[in-house]
Amino acid sequence: MTSSGQGRRPRPVPPWSVLVALVFAVVMLGTTLPTPLYGLYRAQIGFSEFVVTVVYAVYACGVIAALLIAGSFSDVLGRRPVLLVGVGFAMLSAGCFLAAHALPLLFVGRVFSGFSAGLFSGAATAAVTELAAPAQRGRATLMATVANMGGLGCGPLLAGLLGEYAPYPLRLTYVVHLALLAVSAVVLAAAPETVPRKVPRPPLRVQGMVVPAQVRTAFTPAAVAVFAGFSVLGLFTAVAPAFLSRYLGVDNIAASGAVVMSAFLASLVGQFLMGRFGVARSLVLGCLVLMAGLVLIGTSLLTKELGLLVAGALVSGTGQGLSFRSSVATVSRVAPEEQRAATLSALFVAGYVGLSIPVVGIGAVAQGPGLRAAGLLFVVCVIALAAGVSAYLLRRPLAVP
Repeated sequence: MTSSGQGRRPRPVPPWSVLVALVFAVVMLGTTLPTPLYGLYRAQIGFSEFVVTVVYAVYACGVIAALLIAGSFSDVLGRRPVLLVGVGFAMLSAGCFLAAHALPLLFVGRVFSGFSAGLFSGAATAAVTELAAPAQRGRATLMATVANMGGLGCGPLLAGLLGEYAPYPLRLTYVVHLALLAVSAVVLAAAPETVPRKVPRPPLRVQGMVVPAQVRTAFTPAAVAVFAGFSVLGLFTAVAPAFLSRYLGVDNIAASGAVVMSAFLASLVGQFLMGRFGVARSLVLGCLVLMAGLVLIGTSLLTKELGLLVAGALVSGTGQGLSFRSSVATVSRVAPEEQRAATLSALFVAGYVGLSIPVVGIGAVAQGPGLRAAGLLFVVCVIALAAGVSAYLLRRPLAVP
């Protein structure tokens, strides 16, 4: 017999926690499905690269609205009802894309997709964690992160494979997603509720953003780092397929989807690595690694080398993961408990603003000097942001408890 604490395998995370994490991945997968298909939509409907970036940015607006308005609703109503509404919005989004023959439905579909992601971001993470035993909650939280970023990464790959090798790519992709969402709804309907019912039920309140004065010294560099990292993910999900096709001759949609996926999977690697370097060091290191990845991306824009672009996706994705997880950990630790959720929502808003505004700027600049010049300008600006955060933190290291 083995002694206590030795030779024992860690107990698996409970099945319901795993199933809800899979539902989380399915919903997040839908938010990036259109990425490799925008070229097909452009050919069918007819619109510019700038419109692609605006359609993409509308999604971030939906996420921000859901975070600000309903970020705390699952604490009152329960996780399951909010998650079922999130699946409903995801189904509406897929239906809009399935029926899209003009731009308005693409815009509406992206707004619904943003609503679903905003509702799931907090509620699903909480549900996956709460469905696990107390001793397993650290692993469950990591599993929720994997589901979130893994789903985002798998969306472009799935759509790329169906878009390249299956018939009716602009229809079949969303039929498949609707089928996955239907199964997800059944799973959620049967899943246990983790929030006790309160009688009388507290009123629903709009959460909004709160950044207490005592945490702003730590919050500001964390928010700028999150903004910079999310803007790079926005670059890959919004305009990388167009650059691959126009400048690198990569017309295979599946290949474009795989390149986008690589940035998200690298982000997961970066988040895993944070445990090795610690919270405070990971924020600085993440910004430095992000800058290195941006240099590779900029060089690929100049030389038109596919290998450099893939390397840039991997390196910048790793930096984004490092800085993102350390930013969330930093803000979680310094924010007062009674304002922690609202402060974290403010951090996520910074990220989704970074996901939307810079890519719209790329689309606008691309109308004049061109997509490559717009990409180079983007690289310079984000390097400056990340360098500013690194310099600030090297001079004034954060004291994270």
